[in-house]
Amino acid sequence: MNNNEPLAFRMKPQCLEDYVGQEHILAKDKILYRTIKADRLSSIILWGPPGCGKTSLAKVISNTTKYKFRKINAVTAGVSDIKSAIEEAQNIMLNPSGKCILFIDEIHRFNKLQQDALLPYVENGTIILIGATTENPYFEVNKALISRSMVFKLQPLTKDDIYKVLKKSITDKRGLGDYNIKIEDDTLMKIAEVSNGDVRTALNGLEVAVLTTEMDSDGCIHITNEIAADSVQSRKAIFDKNGDSHYDNISAFIKSMRGSDADAALFYLARALNGGEDPMFLARRIVISAAEDVGMANPNALVVANSAMQAVHMVGMPEARIILAEAAVYNAKSPKSNASYLGINRAMDDVANKDTGEIPMHIRNAVADGMEKEGYGVGYKYPHDFPGHYVEQQYLPDKMLGTKYYVEDETAIKINNRG
Repeated sequence: MNNNEPLAFRMKPQCLEDYVGQEHILAKDKILYRTIKADRLSSIILWGPPGCGKTSLAKVISNTTKYKFRKINAVTAGVSDIKSAIEEAQNIMLNPSGKCILFIDEIHRFNKLQQDALLPYVENGTIILIGATTENPYFEVNKALISRSMVFKLQPLTKDDIYKVLKKSITDKRGLGDYNIKIEDDTLMKIAEVSNGDVRTALNGLEVAVLTTEMDSDGCIHITNEIAADSVQSRKAIFDKNGDSHYDNISAFIKSMRGSDADAALFYLARALNGGEDPMFLARRIVISAAEDVGMANPNALVVANSAMQAVHMVGMPEARIILAEAAVYNAKSPKSNASYLGINRAMDDVANKDTGEIPMHIRNAVADGMEKEGYGVGYKYPHDFPGHYVEQQYLPDKMLGTKYYVEDETAIKINNRG
């Protein structure tokens, strides 16, 4: 055992039977399990959050396959590395099969040129590609590569999965088996829970706890809840403000406000702030929600949201969290109407795609003397000259008469009794 290697590296599974989790794609009746076992793998993209087992699965494949296996990291590799792997694969003296499995970690880091360099060799079977990415491959990987690969979504490991790996690492000689460790199952479960689906975080925390704790008089290293909590630190948030989880989280935040769930709105707001999201970005989304989802059911929501955005700009974090929370809760608790949102969408569609006719002459602007002779502004009735400040007259073009864009619903506040 190389003690210089991190515990998380040493505990990587060697075969499918050692692999923990991802039963939705690796159960014995699933296609990925069967193709790995039969060594009939085709190109695949493994997509999932950090620590869910993407590189571990690639290692299992490397130990299982009869084909030459090559690994490169897209952060440090370039087209020359791809060409080198292809030349090795095509060298019949060194590789009689004429093909290889190429594992590219963080494949989303490759630019279009680098990804395009793979295409012909994936197409003709010289390369069986395994790409691993934390980002949504449908956004970050060329469509041509996606169409030639199977995409498998890996989920964050459950706390029970991580507990199993932690338990094994204490007794396994590859792990911490040479240490006399005393740790309660409840403590292991707490480490698993706080790691939030990332087995690497859990193993790193356990290793720090063991290596920094002195042996007691009984010859054992006792890992308490306090030691474990101090070693793992705070719960790891599965959030990347520049990645796919950014879009998932902001979508959930907006939909929670729209759905009148203040608790969920606060949860996703906290998740975003904990992940380092820009408070002004969140404030702008609240403003949009106030206009789109609350609308005329409570027009004051837009006033509150706009005031909150200005306050966030002036105050900054950490106090900005309070302002954002108040505005988000106000939106969530307000009655909802998207009548204005739907109305402007319908109007925009008509203006872009229909012959909507001409503006009626009586409501046009007579900006210069003599334009009245051409009918500009002639016949216009000034509403304030009439009882109730209202008078019937035509505003829409002739071709659009009778069109309804703003259709009030039961929750919308009536602007006036004429609807």
